[in-house]
Amino acid sequence: MTVPRRPLSTATRRATRTVAALGAAALLLTGCGSDDGSDKGSSAKSGSGSETRTIKDATGKAVKVPTHPERVVTLTQEDLDAVLALGVKPVGITNGQGLDKPPAYLADKVKGIDIVGNLLQPVMDKVVAAKPDLILAGDMQDEQVLKQLREITPATVVTMAPTDDWKLTLRGIGNAVNDLPKANKVIGDHEAAAKKAGAGLGENKGAEVSIVRWNPDGPSWMENKQFASGVALEMGLKRPKNQNKDGNAHTPSLSLEKIDEIDGDWLFLSTLTSDGEKALKDVQKKPAYKDLGAVKKNHVVTVDGSVWSTRGGPLAAAEVMKDYTEALKK
Repeated sequence: MTVPRRPLSTATRRATRTVAALGAAALLLTGCGSDDGSDKGSSAKSGSGSETRTIKDATGKAVKVPTHPERVVTLTQEDLDAVLALGVKPVGITNGQGLDKPPAYLADKVKGIDIVGNLLQPVMDKVVAAKPDLILAGDMQDEQVLKQLREITPATVVTMAPTDDWKLTLRGIGNAVNDLPKANKVIGDHEAAAKKAGAGLGENKGAEVSIVRWNPDGPSWMENKQFASGVALEMGLKRPKNQNKDGNAHTPSLSLEKIDEIDGDWLFLSTLTSDGEKALKDVQKKPAYKDLGAVKKNHVVTVDGSVWSTRGGPLAAAEVMKDYTEALKK
């Protein structure tokens, strides 16, 4: 089972702000010419498949990628979500976050696709066997692994800076596969759907939602710019006053004495590991949990952590939006 990515600490988030500011737009920058330097744009497909474009990845590194990639390998759930939303079927994928299989919400879409490892832990022989002409490496920071991947294909693209949101990542991946217009359309369609869904929530329109992941050592709530919280805000939902923080991560795990910090009109709970699930079941028997307002009102909703606690993507956003709607629509 792959080890889930830990939430960023406050110090780490501060340290990465400058990097994120520079890396956030990097993947959107591209030189549209072919290798000979002429400006042919992206309209002509090379019959041999040898035509390339130069883009900058999320770290600012210039990378030559195929003008029309045909064999894409994704190393994160977010990369996979994005390419599927763009209509690209990869030839190799990794397992979902905290899972030893692809995420359930994408399972039907990836049947028959080779698994080349766990999240950000590719098995190189399997990557080689997939014969990729483009590798989407998520937020990979291991330079040794990146070096090995680039030996398989120089068209290895880091698609996320530390604090990039899913929309920026999707635009960058759209650029990498030479379909930025479709990426922009997917985002526009999602935003319109979220607004419509939020307007149709009846008496729960604008409800206050607490969004919590239960870890083995306690609960942590999402800050506003974290994925599932962002979807809630797009739907016009609100966050509890103490959770209305403009960050992009989960808070540190809370002790039982501070469990009231996770309360809200509605409480959406997820776990990522079996240990986290056990810890949640244990605490649900305790008076401190039973005294939460959301618990007393029967406003607690259990959701899939492998969707809600990731950095997200358009297909994951649709799943989260569906979960909110099914719980809140009256």
